[in-house]
Amino acid sequence: MPLEPATLTSLPEAGGDEQEYLWTLNFGPQHPATHTTLRIVLKLAGEQVVDAIPDIGYLHSGFEKIGESLDYNQYVTVTDRMNYISPLANNVAWHHAVETLLGIDVPRRAQYIRTIVAELARISDHLLCCGAMGLDVGAFTFFLYAFNERETLYDAFETLCGARFTTSYTRVGGVMRDASPLFIEKVRHFVRAFPRTLDDMERLLNRNRIFIDRTRGVGVLTKQEALARSCTGPVARASGVTMDLRKDAPYLAYEDFDFNVCCMTTGDCYARYLVRMAEMRESLKIVSQAIENLPSGPVNLDTGERVTIPDKSQVYTTIEGCISHFELIMANRGIEVPHEESYAAIEAPNGELGFYIVGDGSDVAYRARCRPPSFIHFAVFPHLIRGHTLSDVVAVLGSLNIIAAELDR
Repeated sequence: MPLEPATLTSLPEAGGDEQEYLWTLNFGPQHPATHTTLRIVLKLAGEQVVDAIPDIGYLHSGFEKIGESLDYNQYVTVTDRMNYISPLANNVAWHHAVETLLGIDVPRRAQYIRTIVAELARISDHLLCCGAMGLDVGAFTFFLYAFNERETLYDAFETLCGARFTTSYTRVGGVMRDASPLFIEKVRHFVRAFPRTLDDMERLLNRNRIFIDRTRGVGVLTKQEALARSCTGPVARASGVTMDLRKDAPYLAYEDFDFNVCCMTTGDCYARYLVRMAEMRESLKIVSQAIENLPSGPVNLDTGERVTIPDKSQVYTTIEGCISHFELIMANRGIEVPHEESYAAIEAPNGELGFYIVGDGSDVAYRARCRPPSFIHFAVFPHLIRGHTLSDVVAVLGSLNIIAAELDR
């Protein structure tokens, strides 16, 4: 892409009043590292980045406004398209917020299943982040290892809900359907096999001189800056912020499981990579404990009120199920929520993913506001890249794992 000079700016140099051009470079949206959805306007003095201006708007879908016209079950299909790298985590976050507003708890088995899929989604998200980051700095083989394992996870998701990518799995008060024995077996196989792949990936990259030179000491975010700029998730934990909603504000079944919060203190690209790699091992521990101690019982709430969509077998064989299905789906007389507002969040793969919902008594939210981690972290990017060289842009951007669909809501 051609360079064009921007305004003249004085750059301090020894022994002169010389002025030097700052060059403007459009980094994206066509650049491979921006995936056609991100654009950053860079100001360069030679190879050095003087400033970076994120320009969002390349994947605008009006997600929050749509939340004012779809009911609480229909909107789950929209959450799939937010962080489309880990849609199951988005599904869990949305209905966790809805159930907080309604003041209900899902059955124990549904809590365990949601925990399992949320952690598998975390692994899938981290695999893409680390794999794409490695690819951006030249580690092509590492990228293949990561994406091969994502295919294994997609196979398991397809077994669970019939969809590989846009899952729409959760429902108010439970989930679309129970976990089948085949899904459980596929998860067990993944838990047994994936650690060996992780070992291979770490041997490929952890001590690779080129990768270390491209990431260590690059894009440093201190603990104080991470807190001041509202960073969460692996970005914050790589800077020494020991915050994880799974521990600090437990939800679902996380209190039942033994796992560690992975942190570092250096706050650079390399630290963010290491934190994500370590978190995948902790997610495996959670999934293993959950799948081996999966409780029996229903996966949807049955309180006598019309809150949960009945199972198809009930719809076809019982008058109560048929009436509930008609009321919730066909007659537009869905769930009635209180005239209240609530905010609830989960520890999504990239950080705190929260939904603020205002109820007005109907089955549709008066206001549905999303707190996406990518939007917060993209705002940090200019601070991290200033003073670095042009080649460092892909490393810093890859370490933040910006998903553009979370930016333009």
